[in-house]
Amino acid sequence: MASGKSVTRSAPSSVQATTIASSLLTVQTPGRGFTDLTSEAAKFIAEAHAREGALTLFIRHTSASLTIQENADPSVLVDLTTALSRVAPENAGWTHDTEGPDDMPAHIKTMVTGTSLQVPVLNGKLALGTWQAIYLIEHRSRPHSREIVLQFIGSNQ
Repeated sequence: MASGKSVTRSAPSSVQATTIASSLLTVQTPGRGFTDLTSEAAKFIAEAHAREGALTLFIRHTSASLTIQENADPSVLVDLTTALSRVAPENAGWTHDTEGPDDMPAHIKTMVTGTSLQVPVLNGKLALGTWQAIYLIEHRSRPHSREIVLQFIGSNQ
């Protein structure tokens, strides 16, 4: 365990949550892979005049998901795609294959990675780290239209 001398924390700040702003983002995916949503999320925060609070992103699908991951080296996304394929490979004898061999693996990958994210908003900006980006992960091999609900709760003053 780290000693108390190596940990710092800023003083708490508080605002009264006076705003709930929502938007529906529709994304056409090219098929399996990662789509960066960071700029769209930032645009929404700017349009909502968000100052302090939280942005929630929720994808309305069971075969695509959301994640926050590295945005600097594209090979990270390639390796993550490989890892997810190893976790839930196609043609593994799945019972549910109504829409093809990528159907059940897509559901498993979504369960592992998740359908919602929450990102703090500080001083009107997403509080992402230097190398972080918000991604939609398409788990199906063919293109799809995906819907993501964006919702800011907090202060716009």
